[in-house]
Amino acid sequence: MEEMEASGGLRDGRDRDLLNAILFGVLRWRGRLDYIIGRFSKTPLAKIDIPILNVLRTGVFQLIFLTRIPPSAAVNTSVEMAKSLGAPWVGAFVNAVLRRAAAEHGSVRFPDPRKEPVRSLAAAWAFPEWLAERWLGRYGAGPAAELFESINAIPPLTLRANTLKTRRSDLIAALQTDAEAVEACTAAPDGLRVEGLRTRMTALSSFQLGWFQVQDEAAQLVSLLLAPRPGETVLDACAGRGGKTGHIAQLMCNQGTLVALDRSGARLAALREEVRRMGVSIVSCREASLTDGPAEDAPGRFDRVLLDAPCSGLGTLRRNPDIKWAEGRKDLSRYHQTQLTLIERAAERVAPGGVLVYAVCSPEPEETVDVVRLFLAKNPRFQTDRELTELPETVRPLLDPQGFLQTYPHLRYMDGFFAARLRLKS
Repeated sequence: MEEMEASGGLRDGRDRDLLNAILFGVLRWRGRLDYIIGRFSKTPLAKIDIPILNVLRTGVFQLIFLTRIPPSAAVNTSVEMAKSLGAPWVGAFVNAVLRRAAAEHGSVRFPDPRKEPVRSLAAAWAFPEWLAERWLGRYGAGPAAELFESINAIPPLTLRANTLKTRRSDLIAALQTDAEAVEACTAAPDGLRVEGLRTRMTALSSFQLGWFQVQDEAAQLVSLLLAPRPGETVLDACAGRGGKTGHIAQLMCNQGTLVALDRSGARLAALREEVRRMGVSIVSCREASLTDGPAEDAPGRFDRVLLDAPCSGLGTLRRNPDIKWAEGRKDLSRYHQTQLTLIERAAERVAPGGVLVYAVCSPEPEETVDVVRLFLAKNPRFQTDRELTELPETVRPLLDPQGFLQTYPHLRYMDGFFAARLRLKS
């Protein structure tokens, strides 16, 4: 979800910006906000009704992070909201908590990182403790803190120039007057980052002309790893709304056959509109799932198959901060089983000598290397493909010693993605 789209119902741009800042800010910093509220509320958080707790979170966020809003305005607005949601005494409760927070939040002490490193990281950077513990153990205290900090930073709008219609340099020039800053991405050859867009994106002439798609730089690298060629037959097995579908068609120079498979008719409808806007004509859509049954598309038909598998999404927390509060440790096992099933079904569609790219927007081993290793152990005809002559030089440094693509927000200013390119032996 792009932040700029969260408040599309508001007409005034300033109101939209403020609502976005509060909505995404509270989602990013919820854990820290709850810790602070807990210091000033006599009622345990678990006993506060969720709507009232959200009012408190909104108020505390404004007090700490939106310093242009006078504290009295933040408190009074929150109190009025609470009164509309509960009994009259609720307004007094919210007023008392927020007035104490306004006066004393700067003096709140967080857990000592030497004695309670997990609780300290979780509270200070607003992450669930299970995830703080996991990343602290994997990366160490310093890198984990850098990762948390980068995730909580507001990300730029990242676009991919549609080279079927324009060049990246021309798109950058066209956007200069509509944004505070526009710069080329360092790894993706068609990517660019936009800061401070002054015009609604869909109102831009470059959008209406189909000059770009919204796509994080890491997601662009996945299609580059697939490296489709003009004239090939390609399957995008979990196509979604078509971000990677559009990129694949672009890399194919709009020549060949590209099948977009997804179980959601609504997502495919959005995909059809996207490829129409982009001027793509080689895509055919199929509303189905890889798990529906035996492959209706002839087994071994596709030169290249992309499986952008359903996952926890923990690599996209910069743009989707709600995920860290929705997913849990147990969900990783569930995703793991689904991913194993999907990669087996995707592999059935690969032609001899063809390529299968498995990708997820997650850094978690259960969803990444564990899935690939188990699949390769069971399917010896597939092997990790290290013949990556088509891969741009700017992408090669992001491959690990096993040949897997792995990106992290704090290292390359992009989402956290994993991708493995596998080849079926001839």
